[in-house]
Amino acid sequence: MYRPPIDDYDFLYTHVFGDELLHTLGYSELDAADVHDILTTAADFAVQVMHPLNAVGDRVGSVLAEGVVTTPPGYVKAYRSFTEAGWVGFGLDSEIGGGGVPLVVYNAVSELWTAANTAFSLCWGLSTAAITALQTAGSEELRATYLPKMVSGEWTGTMNLTEPQSGTDLAAIRTTARPNGDGTWSVCGQKIFITWGDHDLTENIVHLVLARTPDAPEGLAGLSLFVVPKFLPSRDGGVGERNRVTTLALEHKLGIHASPTCVLEYDDAVGHLVGQRHFGLMAMFVMMNNTRIGVGLQGLGVADRAYQQARDYAEQRVQGRVLGRPSGAPIAEHPDVARLLLSMSSSISAMRAFSLQLGEWCDRWRRDDSQQAAQLAEFFVPVMKAWFTEESVRIASDAIQVHGGMGFIEETGAAQYYRDARILPIYEGTTGIQSNDLLGRKVIRDKGATTALALELITSDSASLRQSQHPVARRTVERLDRAIVCARDTTRRLLELAVNDRRDAYAGSVNYLTMMALIAGAWMHARIISAALLAHPEPTEDDLRRLREADFYGAHHLSRVHSLAEAIREGEIE
Repeated sequence: MYRPPIDDYDFLYTHVFGDELLHTLGYSELDAADVHDILTTAADFAVQVMHPLNAVGDRVGSVLAEGVVTTPPGYVKAYRSFTEAGWVGFGLDSEIGGGGVPLVVYNAVSELWTAANTAFSLCWGLSTAAITALQTAGSEELRATYLPKMVSGEWTGTMNLTEPQSGTDLAAIRTTARPNGDGTWSVCGQKIFITWGDHDLTENIVHLVLARTPDAPEGLAGLSLFVVPKFLPSRDGGVGERNRVTTLALEHKLGIHASPTCVLEYDDAVGHLVGQRHFGLMAMFVMMNNTRIGVGLQGLGVADRAYQQARDYAEQRVQGRVLGRPSGAPIAEHPDVARLLLSMSSSISAMRAFSLQLGEWCDRWRRDDSQQAAQLAEFFVPVMKAWFTEESVRIASDAIQVHGGMGFIEETGAAQYYRDARILPIYEGTTGIQSNDLLGRKVIRDKGATTALALELITSDSASLRQSQHPVARRTVERLDRAIVCARDTTRRLLELAVNDRRDAYAGSVNYLTMMALIAGAWMHARIISAALLAHPEPTEDDLRRLREADFYGAHHLSRVHSLAEAIREGEIE
């Protein structure tokens, strides 16, 4: 049974971030009680509708036969219920018919859905990203044609970048688009790895396709973005004739079997230019950044679901005499199993809090045009995406370890979470790509200014803990202070390496990203225990758990900062 972490979110919204956050973001009609109601409703849908289909989708998968993709039993009905409840547009701007909730709320709801059924949640997750790209770069006519149907969930959207010869290297894209003379374009080429590229959940699918026009320069500067629907829209707003888009195959994957990953062939398919010619990558990056946050949240959801299953199993399974415990104690009491479980939960709590912090920065950037919030959000998006997804793989793997041999057996369900999680550090740019983005576009470009801003914010935000007499609070802030000193020294070292030998600098980029992630997590734990100690002079059972998690995180996870710094200083090993 999946148990959505409503209580943890209640604590975060009420005590760590507070009602005043929603008010300062311009949502005076929302408070922590309203968010609780939203999360409870989303949790009910996740538990009752989505989660029961998770194992079914894994076993059956989506199937392509005679050109038609069929999703697993129950998925069509579940998707219809999802759209009727208005969830697809829940996090989108009210000006285009969306629910208009802030990202700091939408992120929490997203965790619940992805934990319940990751493959299913990928469908509308990509749709919302495609909607954002069309809203930002599409013409008035394109927005009027496609956005109402997509926001309602009647039509879904996809992102088409990858080709057989062009994975990360988008400059190698060969798909072409030729003008037809009537304002439309003829799109030709093959795209692979297209998530939910074809299915039976909706009557139409709106593909956003990167392609090269005849006059395009070589490289990334020559890419343009096109809307290419599966069915051409009719004049009455429905679907007309079938466009020349064919599903050639479905990929046979390690996990997320219910999500149809398609090979699509465009054979003079009718498309419409989105934004300016040769500025397609700029429009697509709006979608990619949105999706990177979404994939990070998928990592958080999978991690928590894998942890919950491991915890429940360990609390029931009796195996061997437990050192220092009475006979019949479950394996959760074995010191190493207890270590694994606390390792999982301490990381999940840090990530969950940080997902709200990133949401706050994005909301302030969008609503108030705050340059500091924009600076911090852009800095931490690649950190969040890589951190959450890498942790999801580690936690899902450790969850199998907790199960022992039964974890390796499919019938327990633990293996599915590991298989589903493994794609997440690859989706929307591998961890190496995220770390190169962080180092090159953020740290080196502004000479470490944003890093300094972030570390100073964390230092000042933890000031209250320096006055605390609680032993966990004191240990937490002392460890955090040492880690920040180490990060400042390491940033200076990286900037020196970037001047002398850029390969040396980039060899340490993943380690540097991990360092910043670990510090961000410790910051979240500092805020959590500060709020817990202030809210409850006599700690509750949940508060005691939060203190244990913070102490463990500082000793076992944050301590890695210092070994990472040594590896970064060495540069490339030849």
